[in-house]
Amino acid sequence: MQKISGICWSPNSKRMAVAASDRVIHLYDEQGQKRDKFSIRPADKDNRSYIVRAINFSPDSQKLAIAQSDNIVFIYKLGAEWGDKKSICNKFPQNSSVTCMCWPAERNGELVIGLAEGKVKVGNLKTNKSQSLFGFDSFVVALSSSPDGNSIVAGYLDGSLITFNLDTKAKLKIQHSTIPYALAWGTHILAAGNDGKIAFFEPGGDSFQRFDFSKDERVKEFTCASFNATGETCVIGNYDRFYVFNFNNKRPQWDEICCKKIENYYSVTSVAWKHDGSKIGIGSLCGSVDVFDVCLKKSRYKGKFEFTYVSLSQVIVKRIESSQRIVLKSAQGYEISKINVYQDRYLVASTHSTLLLGDMETCTLSELPWRGSGNEKFDFSNPNICMIFNAGELSIVEYGVNEVIGTCRTENIHPNLISARLNYA
Repeated sequence: MQKISGICWSPNSKRMAVAASDRVIHLYDEQGQKRDKFSIRPADKDNRSYIVRAINFSPDSQKLAIAQSDNIVFIYKLGAEWGDKKSICNKFPQNSSVTCMCWPAERNGELVIGLAEGKVKVGNLKTNKSQSLFGFDSFVVALSSSPDGNSIVAGYLDGSLITFNLDTKAKLKIQHSTIPYALAWGTHILAAGNDGKIAFFEPGGDSFQRFDFSKDERVKEFTCASFNATGETCVIGNYDRFYVFNFNNKRPQWDEICCKKIENYYSVTSVAWKHDGSKIGIGSLCGSVDVFDVCLKKSRYKGKFEFTYVSLSQVIVKRIESSQRIVLKSAQGYEISKINVYQDRYLVASTHSTLLLGDMETCTLSELPWRGSGNEKFDFSNPNICMIFNAGELSIVEYGVNEVIGTCRTENIHPNLISARLNYA
């Protein structure tokens, strides 16, 4: 037994951290090459009988939090580049064993910690102190944060789930059928455990959908779960296998996409999505770490670009020659139906209600409400803006700005007849 107790990807998708059973953190690049490792330290130098409970990258990808069973959370500053000096920048000692942890999106200064005594606390990185958010008379087995980072959900040993809004402090209790060891928050809240049942709950507490695998003798307990960045696809670990579910917006319902069986793998102990949605890292009870490519489909464009559809609303565009990439993602969650590349640099993608414009050189992306005719003409003569001519109207869009910054009526359009200048304050 060499249990992998934690896997996490940095939000910028450049690093994957793995917590091995020898209390060493291994760091890999996005190609899966091992680039660094470091040993972690105990809360008390005389006590070596602790284990790692969870690891999480900070939203800015420069820090790594490590939750330990010896009543402490350490935060290591890793820096932005490989080879930067590593140091402990924060530590949060607790009164009982740390059992789980999550780092909500967009909250660089707030780390949420679950304890064996039943309390859920938030650690403030500026003050280096932790304060209680809420408590419950049961062991905290799992924590997860909502995709927007504004709320968290805690799973308890008695089967209850508690959702908590970090801004309004509103709290809600949901009852699950068993201990929710596998707990994650995407489009819905997913909870699963040792009764072979997977439940999806609305954030408001109502049951949305359930899957029952309890009659399948090969299915044992569900151990861990993770959603991709869009919240539309989830992976749930089991014994010798993991399941993949995808949310169908049109029905709407969750569909089982596949079940990946791996003989003699034993329990899946950790799972984490790469933030661009293209890969998942899977850790096992016996110490192996496997990285799987994940996509709905792949296609090539004019032999120069590769489109990887990681979900209906998210596509990774890669320049084949240089491996330069940009992630086209609809913030509204709309299905991307068509993608074109102009001048080998500028991207134009459409959904049923929006238009996405991207610049591969600067990796800036705009999404604006749009109901076009399909006969739009695009002009890319200015590197910072795109001019769109549609049905007698000229629209000017700045890359990275999600609205049209100027319009005018005209029957004629030609690059030599218009100039544009952006003034930055």
